[in-house]
Amino acid sequence: MNDAVLPPGRPPEPEIDSRDAFHAALLDTLILAAEADCPELWFCDRDFLGWPLGSPAVVDALGRWAGSRRRLTLLAADFDGFARTAPRWHAWRRTWSHIVHCHAVHEELAGSVPTLVLAAPRLAIRLHDRERHRGRIHRESGELAACREQIDALMQRASGALPVTTLGL
Repeated sequence: MNDAVLPPGRPPEPEIDSRDAFHAALLDTLILAAEADCPELWFCDRDFLGWPLGSPAVVDALGRWAGSRRRLTLLAADFDGFARTAPRWHAWRRTWSHIVHCHAVHEELAGSVPTLVLAAPRLAIRLHDRERHRGRIHRESGELAACREQIDALMQRASGALPVTTLGL
C-alpha cells in the first residue's frame, strides 16, 4: 500500500522481505489467532515446501489455536512433497483431523494458487513474490475480503486431498 493513499495517522502494512520474515509472520499469526479466538485459518500455497509447518514452534502454536469450532483449511496445487517433509505437522494433524481440511486445485489452476495465510477476520499474509519471499501483512477489511474471494474461487475448483490415513489391502 502506498503511503500517499493511507488515511491520516494509519501506519503502512508491514512488509515481508525474506524467508525468515515470512516464517516469523506465520508464527506470529498463529499466536495471534490463538489469543484472538480466530475461528478459521486458511493456508494456501502451490506445495507448502518452503513453509515451517513442521517446526516445533509452529506445531505448538497450532496446538494452542486448535479446538472445537475451529477450522484449518490448506489449499495447494500439489501435496506430494509436503506429505514427506513435515512429520511433526502430520502427527499434529492426526490428532486434529476433524478440524483440518486439505484440498488440491484442479491441475489447470496449479499456477494460480497464491502463497497466502488468512486468519479470519484478523489479518492476512500474502507473498507477491514466492521465490524471494516478498509480501505484506494485511489487516484492512478490503484486502481480507479480496483474499477470501480468491480462496473461494479456487475452492470451487478443488477437491479433497492429503488423506490423514491411507487404506491398504
